[in-house]
Amino acid sequence: MTKWLDEPSLDEDVVVSTRVRIARNLDKYKFPSLLSINESDELTDEVLVKMKEVLDSNYQFFRTRDLSDREQLVYVEKHLISPGLIQEKNKSSFLLRNDEKASIMINEEDHIRVQTLFPGSNLEKAWELCSNIDDRLEENLKYAYDKDLGYLTSCPTNVGTGLRASVMLHLPCITMTNNMNSLIEGLGSIGITVRGLYGEGSKALGNLYQISNQTTLGQSEEEIIEKLNKVVQQIINKERNTRKHLKEYKLLELEDKVYRSSGILRYARILTSKEATVHLSNIRLGLEMEILETGDFKDVIKLMMDIQPANIQIRYDKDMNEQERDTARANVIREYISNMEG
Repeated sequence: MTKWLDEPSLDEDVVVSTRVRIARNLDKYKFPSLLSINESDELTDEVLVKMKEVLDSNYQFFRTRDLSDREQLVYVEKHLISPGLIQEKNKSSFLLRNDEKASIMINEEDHIRVQTLFPGSNLEKAWELCSNIDDRLEENLKYAYDKDLGYLTSCPTNVGTGLRASVMLHLPCITMTNNMNSLIEGLGSIGITVRGLYGEGSKALGNLYQISNQTTLGQSEEEIIEKLNKVVQQIINKERNTRKHLKEYKLLELEDKVYRSSGILRYARILTSKEATVHLSNIRLGLEMEILETGDFKDVIKLMMDIQPANIQIRYDKDMNEQERDTARANVIREYISNMEG
């Protein structure tokens, strides 16, 4: 179950999720990449003691190295921690709030990365929670801070506010009309970047794109959030208008795309993660445009996460080779399609 997706949200026909992340470092330690394992453990223990003084009891603590490889990847696939955290598994750890709306990663690229995660369009709420956690931590931890530059971070591109805000959008119709490349170029010119499903370094899959700020220096957190919010609303309107146009003039092609994917998912016995995500994107499009009458947007996104390699193996509680995963994935999806159609 993906708890963070459960509450009501805004613009959920286009927006999948909103994430806000801040990067912080302690002034008396070297950056994580330069720390030994013993030094990393010392920092973790110190931070954990301070966090327990200011955070409520609704957090669980995990040392990454104590989790199995499968368990680590499940947290990544559900977007609860970053891929970078498990690359330094012997040094890193994290706290996860019970409702999954907040996680605090320790010794990723920076000493502390606070992430808040909400369904739909929720930038203000995500920032409010993130800022509140940060304020409470800063009462007990001395951050590396320069009066001219702001918060000091391992990567120069995060110096300043240390804030990265992102919104994951489902943009099938902008993509279908070959307008995505020009949109990406236009966003880049105003300091907004577009990434794939799992952030930096990942490719867009299933028409899912992360839209986020590039600039962290020279703007306040509120200015960054406001600018990104305006851009996201413009993209939402563009996707909705494109859908309206296609439904009016290309309905047959849309229906064909949706029903072909429905047929493949209903009967396939072997499905790769990539193929399944592409077809589930079309199912979500069918629900968004009311071509399909039964089903829920959020259930499709949950399913996209549940069929990723680690989640499949956790579901069946065993290690699987690629073909076994592809077979199990097809089984899970057929069951979902059957339940969706009643």
